[in-house]
Amino acid sequence: MMSETSNKRRLEGVVVSNKGEMTVVVQVERKFLHPRYRKTIRSHKKYMAHDAENTCNIGDTVRIVESAPISRRKRWVMESVLTRAEQL
Repeated sequence: MMSETSNKRRLEGVVVSNKGEMTVVVQVERKFLHPRYRKTIRSHKKYMAHDAENTCNIGDTVRIVESAPISRRKRWVMESVLTRAEQL
């Protein structure tokens, strides 16, 4: 686990795909206030993250941390699983 004094960005999101080998797609949602109309707006973005042990399943809530480029689209590494999805 990385030190708490690190200045790398950390995001929390939900795993929406784990089809790639050692890769998960994490959807991060953010809420912000519209500058003029003062309405709360929900926006989301998907990030590809490196999961070396293939431990994540769809629906898990994870924390990802930015890193040096791993491949063409992967610049994030899965740091920890916060909550597991319920299996049916």
